[in-house]
This record gives sequence, C-alpha cells and structure tokens, in this order.
Amino acid sequence: MFYRPEDGHGLPHNPFNAIITPRPIGWISTRSGDGVNNLAPYSFFNGVAYVPPQVMFACTGGKPDQDGVKDSVANIRETGVFCVNVVEYAMREAMNTSSATLPREADEFAHAGVQAAECETIPCARVDGAPAALECRLTRIVTLPGEANTVVFGEVTGIHLRDDCIRDGRFDVTMFQPLGRMGYRDYVRVTDVFEMIRPDD
Repeated sequence: MFYRPEDGHGLPHNPFNAIITPRPIGWISTRSGDGVNNLAPYSFFNGVAYVPPQVMFACTGGKPDQDGVKDSVANIRETGVFCVNVVEYAMREAMNTSSATLPREADEFAHAGVQAAECETIPCARVDGAPAALECRLTRIVTLPGEANTVVFGEVTGIHLRDDCIRDGRFDVTMFQPLGRMGYRDYVRVTDVFEMIRPDD
C-alpha cells in the first residue's frame, strides 16, 4: 500500500501514529501565572541533546480559552518553565484521566488524584513519586505548519530519580515499567530489555 497524506489513506483509522511507535510519554506539568497547576500527557516527546541535556514535546491541538493552544503551551509561554514526568505503568489510569479537556482554571493534579510536589530549580509542580522528573527551562517554541502544531524545547536544569529505580548504578526502567504510546488507543509497557554493543564502543 502507498498513499499520499494529502489524498487520504482510505483506511478506517489513520495509520500514522501506529507507524511511529512506541513513543515515550512526556507527562508535562506546568503552572499558570495565576498559580494554577496543570498536568497533561504528550506522546510526541523525546530527548534531543546530552550537553546540556535538552528535551522537546509537541502539542498538536488547541483550546478556545487559550488562544488556540493547550494549557501546557500557554503556561510555558507565560512562565518559561515546565517539568517532564515519566509515566510508570502503575500510573496509567491517572495519566489517562489527566488528558481530559478541562477549563484553564482546572487543576489536573486534583482532577486525576495525583499528588503534587514542588520542583527544586523552577517554580513548578511535579508528580510526587514519579520514577523520574526533568525540571526544564524554556529555550524556544517553534510553530509548525498546520492549524495548531507547536513544538516546545527546554533545557533540563534538575533531575529527580526515584531511589528504588536505581539498581547497580543504573536507572533501571524494568523496576517501574514505563508506559509508551502506540497507535489508535493502544499503549505498551517496557518489561524486558536487552543490550547491544555499538561497533565503535
């Protein structure tokens, strides 16, 4: 099968997201200038550089009460900071609950029953008890072609690692089974890992 996206795929469901899988989920926490905490998952998320450590996430939708962007992007534009929380399998239901479209004055931490903790290097909340959390300062926001496509880049200024996830000097993802996004309504969790040595190592 071959198709041009501009012509449509002819399938019952769009296969694009199912091709680019699994995708890590950035559970992005922000705080508005008015002090309202926000928490939302984004599966267009990844690390983009080691030194200094930098991450990105893409927002592909908007809300009428935030001038065409989602609360996360609006808050980051206002404050210049955000936190990326790693989603473990045990928190899958809370993550899903936090994806609901709520009014800008709503606190998704409270809505999803998630305990908030204060970050160390930025004025923002993080998910208390998450396996890892990356405190970030905004470096740039890029607007992409399309109606509401925005990419947010940030430099990591602080990293929280849950102690029980460190084993033999490594951050061991099998201890918490990170959640990944597949296509459609599907998710995956990491339960097994294997090592490969690169030719130049």
